Amino acid sequence: MNLQGGSDSAAVIEHCSCLRFFHRFGFNALAQHGGGWTRPLGFLWSDHSSRSDPRAATMTATSKLRDLLMRSLMVPHKLGFHLGLRPMSSSAPDQASRAAPCEASDYSYESLQVTSAQKHVLHVQINRPDKRNAMNKAFWREMVECFTKIAQDSDCRAVVFSGAGKMFSSGIDIVDMSSDLLQPQGDDAARISWYLRDLITRYQKTFSVIEQCPKPVIAAIHGGCIGAGVDLITACDIRYSTQDAFFQVKEVDIGLAADVGTLQRLPKVIGNQSLVNELAFTARKMMADEALNSGLVSRVFPDKEVMLDAALALAADISSKSPVAVQSTKVNLLYSRDHPVADSLNYMASWNMSMLQTQDIIKSVQAAIEKKDTKSITFSKL
Repeated sequence: MNLQGGSDSAAVIEHCSCLRFFHRFGFNALAQHGGGWTRPLGFLWSDHSSRSDPRAATMTATSKLRDLLMRSLMVPHKLGFHLGLRPMSSSAPDQASRAAPCEASDYSYESLQVTSAQKHVLHVQINRPDKRNAMNKAFWREMVECFTKIAQDSDCRAVVFSGAGKMFSSGIDIVDMSSDLLQPQGDDAARISWYLRDLITRYQKTFSVIEQCPKPVIAAIHGGCIGAGVDLITACDIRYSTQDAFFQVKEVDIGLAADVGTLQRLPKVIGNQSLVNELAFTARKMMADEALNSGLVSRVFPDKEVMLDAALALAADISSKSPVAVQSTKVNLLYSRDHPVADSLNYMASWNMSMLQTQDIIKSVQAAIEKKDTKSITFSKL
């Protein structure tokens, strides 16, 4: 093709760039998956009159490619619920969230109840309602076991975490934990210190394991969230609460500094060091409205039932996405939180040099081009 002038050259360059985009995301693979792609790119030259003019054909095809990509990949995402203190609108995820949950047979614990809420979604509850969900020795051990297993569970793509009974959690079970905390083992100060350091480190892992789990974890908080309850929810990825919820960094009232995550994560969650200091120094209650305004929670609901429906619907929406994309996003968000921008960009480039080779991209682009709901895509287990 003999082209004259810069505009013609630019058109060809742009056209080739569009073709390279489709090549990168596997146009041939799209054809093999069915749909309207048995003759890739043929629709771009449907205007037969343009074939007599190569430059016109190039510009027409380029325009169609650009328009197609813009229409299919820039479509705004529509969530199945509305903001505010109202029940979520009817949607497939919402209806799924109301389905009767079943026990997750591989997860059996004394202090936790784990149910399969719906496909790819687990619901984990602190299950000590008669003790206001106080965290006993079994809880600190079983949380690590549970979330280590969830991290390896290829069927699970999202988790909702809540508390059974009248409140989320009253914090540490002082009575059950007193032997560890008040009667530490060791023959002298050095050995007692090593014992306590090991104990604190193990307790810290109880909540760090939530953060380290690549599956997004949504905390659904009702009633009181006190002491270690705040440590727990700050390790979660998303936090919803009821209107009657309140939050207390309670540790100073029992003579110690919070040592399992609140002082490290809360400043990064709400981004207001002055407010964090006030809460940690005074142990005052933060009510739901203040928690919403400060960014501790992202939504507030009128009651527990509505909140859980919303949390499970959100989990269903997340679980319908590519697990490669979602889990890669969580890993890199956490890395970026704790590292400078330049280091985080370098980490992201190294991460995506392999993740961009996933078939999930091909499936997602094909569904977008064919105007199919992304929930219709079947992604491989991860």
